[in-house]
Amino acid sequence: MTADRIRHVALSSVVLPLPTPISDAKVLTGRQKPMTEIVLLFAEITTEQDHRGTGFSYSKRAGGPAQFAHAKEVAEGLLGEDPNDIAKVYDKLLWAGASVGRSGVATQALAAIDIALWDLKARRADLPLSKLIGSHRDSVRTYNTSGGFLHAPIEEVKVRASESVAAGIGGIKIKVGQPDMKIDLQRLTAVREHLGDDVPLMVDANQQWDRASALRFGRAVEELNLVWIEEPLDAYDAEGHAQLAAALDTPIATGEMLSSVAEHVRLIEARAADVIQPDAPRVGGITPFLRLATLADHAGLQLAPHFAMEIHLHLAACYPREPWVEHFEWLDPLFNERLETRDGRMVVPDRPGLGFTLSEQAKAWTVDTYEVGRA
Repeated sequence: MTADRIRHVALSSVVLPLPTPISDAKVLTGRQKPMTEIVLLFAEITTEQDHRGTGFSYSKRAGGPAQFAHAKEVAEGLLGEDPNDIAKVYDKLLWAGASVGRSGVATQALAAIDIALWDLKARRADLPLSKLIGSHRDSVRTYNTSGGFLHAPIEEVKVRASESVAAGIGGIKIKVGQPDMKIDLQRLTAVREHLGDDVPLMVDANQQWDRASALRFGRAVEELNLVWIEEPLDAYDAEGHAQLAAALDTPIATGEMLSSVAEHVRLIEARAADVIQPDAPRVGGITPFLRLATLADHAGLQLAPHFAMEIHLHLAACYPREPWVEHFEWLDPLFNERLETRDGRMVVPDRPGLGFTLSEQAKAWTVDTYEVGRA
């Protein structure tokens, strides 16, 4: 078979409005405004032999236009490349924009392209992405976050939690980090009593506390048998997270805000997390995610990728240790397909690649486009 080559790249910027403004601890403490939209960068790649792949990255506040702009600058470097050589292509594009760094916006822009190449490769092989990489399981434990934000009254949180469990979702995560910790404890206790002891329950503080407050909270909730306490401290405080992980029986989870493998390596080397939470679009795509997953497994860490279940379900299915995947229905309007949950688990689709095609709604929400090569 003759080598294939990339002939066309299409980029699009899509603004997805959220039905309700979203608030977590960063909003309640005045560091951020409520989130009202998600800006996504989509990359669609086509080869000479008419194989196609689609990938995406995203920004939840500022940064979406910057991702799109950076991807536009480096996209031409894809033309004529063999789409099989994903790592080679990744390095080429990485160094094309290295003057602005090898993390953050620069690699988040590459993530959409990298994910599209993996999707293309799996589609060409007529395999789900997880099967192409090498799967350990056909379904993954799943938990829901979208019903537990701080803007929601506690009665609404309880109703949404019950609905999630009834829909086959295994665990429930609620947000904490109120200016008054007593309110957090009251809300958390109410959810635990509502769900009972058998439903896995997690909390997420979104980097709210200092070290002393985080330790005080962790000790106060030990008896609630939480699966983990997420981001109790600043995302870059590896030493503080390590101290908490050593002091508490409840596992510590963090990593979602880090935007490179190198930043996660610091967490791993410091033993700063029991559960590591990388985000493929944030760390630069599937290629760096797989490098990170190998390091995390070697360190004996649990894995619970952040957001983007459409991508992370496949990657979690490939992790040697039993992982979790985060259920968010926010991106559903962008795709024609849906993921199935049952018996507390999310089922890996048997469709080739990631298993998703863009909806007409995604096209309607597109605010900018760029193409290079022969369509």
